Amino acid sequence: MSISLDQLNQIMDHGQVVTADGDKVGSLGQVYVDDVTGTPNWVTVKSGLFGTSETFVPIDAARLDGSNLVVDYDKATIKDAPRIESDGSLSEDEEQHLYRHYGLDSTSNFASGRTDSDAVGYDKSGPETDSAMTRSEERLNVGKESVETGKARLRKYVVTENVTQTVPVSHEEVRLVREPITDANIGDAMAGPEISEEEHEVVLHAERPVVEKEAVPVERVRVDADTVTEEQTISADVRKEQIDLDDPSMANNDRH
Repeated sequence: MSISLDQLNQIMDHGQVVTADGDKVGSLGQVYVDDVTGTPNWVTVKSGLFGTSETFVPIDAARLDGSNLVVDYDKATIKDAPRIESDGSLSEDEEQHLYRHYGLDSTSNFASGRTDSDAVGYDKSGPETDSAMTRSEERLNVGKESVETGKARLRKYVVTENVTQTVPVSHEEVRLVREPITDANIGDAMAGPEISEEEHEVVLHAERPVVEKEAVPVERVRVDADTVTEEQTISADVRKEQIDLDDPSMANNDRH
């Protein structure tokens, strides 16, 4: 009993291809079906680093064992299969190479309907593809996010500076003043002995600068954050699909 497309669809995301001896070949890649009968004929096996290499293997005699697809070919035969690009279709020459490698008869029912024009690729996200394909491309969606770039901190510390200021100061100096004897001072002049020795002492005064310091508030300092807007250019690689038409009839017309 052949394996249906629905059965393969159920294990598509996690299925493994193994041999009858239990050797793991790789993960299940794509399914190729006959456009006339709708029967799956080929699958690709993804192997190599990150599953970047795909190899075709026939599933005419394959069976399901849980999530494993058990094929009737050894690992070496599958690994040595012709390298064909899994682009959704097989050309007649590509099919013939695969038939010869696996020892299949290209005229059997297995190969019925398998030409370049009627090969149907399997779409993992839905049913079989139709005659049209969707072209997609990547677009940049640029947004903004707020991230912390640093912290500003107020720190107060003490510095010492020399201040020079001029202050006027006064002091007393001695000078000799001679007064004549008058009626106003005759009494003081005659109060003492006529002839004597005498000594008078005068205390002199002077001003000296006196320095006092006091702490007075002079200003308030705080941190404010201003928002500055600048233009930045964002550059990224985006992919887009291109669709080309391979039409043999157009090539024939070009020859005329």
